[in-house]
Amino acid sequence: MPAAGSHDDLQANLVQLRRDLHSHPELGYEESRTAALVASKLQALGIEVTTGLGKTGVVGTLRRGDSPLSVGLRADMDALPLTELNEFPHRSRHEGRMHACGHDGHTAMLLGAAEALSASRDFSGTVHFIFQPAEESGGGARAMIEDGLLERFPMQQVFALHNWPGLAVGELHVRDGVMMAGADTFEIHVTGRGGHAAMPHQAIDVIVASSSLVQALQTLVSRNVDAQQAAVVSVTRFNAGQTTNVLPERAELAGTVRTFTPEMQSALESGMHRICHGIEEAFGVTIRLDYRHGYPPTRNASGPVELCRNVAREVFGAERVRGDLMPSMGSEDFAFIAQAVPACYAWIGNGMIGDGAHLHSPHYDFNDDLIPFGVRYWVRLTRAALAESS
Repeated sequence: MPAAGSHDDLQANLVQLRRDLHSHPELGYEESRTAALVASKLQALGIEVTTGLGKTGVVGTLRRGDSPLSVGLRADMDALPLTELNEFPHRSRHEGRMHACGHDGHTAMLLGAAEALSASRDFSGTVHFIFQPAEESGGGARAMIEDGLLERFPMQQVFALHNWPGLAVGELHVRDGVMMAGADTFEIHVTGRGGHAAMPHQAIDVIVASSSLVQALQTLVSRNVDAQQAAVVSVTRFNAGQTTNVLPERAELAGTVRTFTPEMQSALESGMHRICHGIEEAFGVTIRLDYRHGYPPTRNASGPVELCRNVAREVFGAERVRGDLMPSMGSEDFAFIAQAVPACYAWIGNGMIGDGAHLHSPHYDFNDDLIPFGVRYWVRLTRAALAESS
């Protein structure tokens, strides 16, 4: 990375870095190349580096002055198991792996902030640059916590950014309270009696029972949740049978549940057990429901939110700091950190959808125009957080 002071060179190098990361995506807990690159960049800046938290996580620690205050800035590093359909030169070189959520950009922006702050002497305190693995499904934040993240790197406040398609470049959205939903997963195993497809009366048809189960699960939200609240139950996998003339013995379903409160989470889980029992009685099948609690809702604390808003008004302009968007039913494992430390998670505009693609699309690409906004935001936020009285 270039010497601090040349903003054009810094921007150009960060774009090059981001595109290199995009070309070499790595899945959760496999981010060995990415982690090594991050650690090398931090070490070259004279920043203390700790590796191996949550298997492939990296923390860079920068200390200035004698203030006891400390702040954490977090970026995620992992890619998705998705085949990229873009044709630009920096497209993924690895079939079935793609940076389709912008974690390459998040990593580049945080490295840019680390460079700018490492060259600065105008703040006092400690900043921890947290580069996290396995956000997409592996719970990398929880793994880093279990490896001692919060004990080894104590922080009074912690912050995260995520790019957001549909929000204009140069805009930032942040709200008090819930930003992202909690995400649970489920698997349902349905067992009946297999038989000849021409003699269904001799079988117990798991496909008919499972189809009714899928339909019944949709009533959990449409007929059991207050229309002014939000929840999602989605069946995303339905496997049964192997040929055309055999009624299968078993079927498997799987999916996700998204909620904003523990109470709603509990109500939907109970409702799923109730519906499964009813389908058992109605069709004579046996059903086993495996319900797994995943990421909790991502909740922002009011103090960090106000700090973020004030800083964002300086960086983006007051008219471009928004708080009017509804929480997303997507999920984010930064929630585990936010449960333990006052936190703020914000969305930074990746451009309107007409100019690109949605998150998790095979046509998505991080918008490099975000990089200078993200770097300036991180730098000013760090200074502001460390200037607060303890």
